[in-house]
Amino acid sequence: MPRNFKINWTAIAYYVILVVLALVALFPLYMMFQTSFKRQVDIMSVEPTWIFTPTWSNYETIFTQQKFDRYLTNSIIVGLGATFLTLFSAGLASYALARMKFPGRGIMAQTTLLIRMVPTAVLAVPIFALWQNYNIEDGRIGLILFYTALGLPFAIWLLFGFIKQIPIELEEAAIIDGCNTWQVFFQILFPLMRAGYAVAAIFTFRIAWNEFLLALILTNRYTRTLPVETTLYITEQGVEWGRIAAMGTVLVVPPLVLTFFSARQIIQGMTAGAVKG
Repeated sequence: MPRNFKINWTAIAYYVILVVLALVALFPLYMMFQTSFKRQVDIMSVEPTWIFTPTWSNYETIFTQQKFDRYLTNSIIVGLGATFLTLFSAGLASYALARMKFPGRGIMAQTTLLIRMVPTAVLAVPIFALWQNYNIEDGRIGLILFYTALGLPFAIWLLFGFIKQIPIELEEAAIIDGCNTWQVFFQILFPLMRAGYAVAAIFTFRIAWNEFLLALILTNRYTRTLPVETTLYITEQGVEWGRIAAMGTVLVVPPLVLTFFSARQIIQGMTAGAVKG
């Protein structure tokens, strides 16, 4: 070992702490994944069962019973619909807040994210009553509109930061060349905001894919989404934990895969767009 070699104990401690925190965060996912392959007798064992004979019966049940294909279709339609509406609306709203002058613009730009801090449970009753007045409380449209409202504050806040970083001279040059406002936004700004749109799309889709409470209240047996299907395994005979864990695993995999492959865009979007305008 070279004489001048020094061990950086601070860096080692830093990485050890990160590994420990990562393991703590991933342990519940591991337990859910493990439980999804257990039989009910192994799950209900008094002592934790670490070694067991895995079974695919829980997955076979959720894929073949309870109209899984219908609920999967509902989740995809609701998730993609809410994501599209959120990105379209947030882009226009953030552009108006960043470039146009009107009373209250500064306060709106700085307090937009505070709206997202309202707990979803608080909104359940008023949203149900409002949607009932418009007769959309049992359809996918009501869920899409609600998830759009949930995703808008974060998306506007994020895209607002991106637009503030783009030199306004680019827009002025495009206007001189004959572009109107719509052309400036979609042809000049939109390509420069792709990282921000990617982050906003991921977070919005995850909200719509995973949300349970409002999906339970605002849907019926034909329009319910996958998270609501987990309630079907809570019966008078008992709780079928293996099937609930299997459904939880199915729900977790798409967001995890999407986040893993988009990690670079997420980091770029969060660090580049989340700045003070």
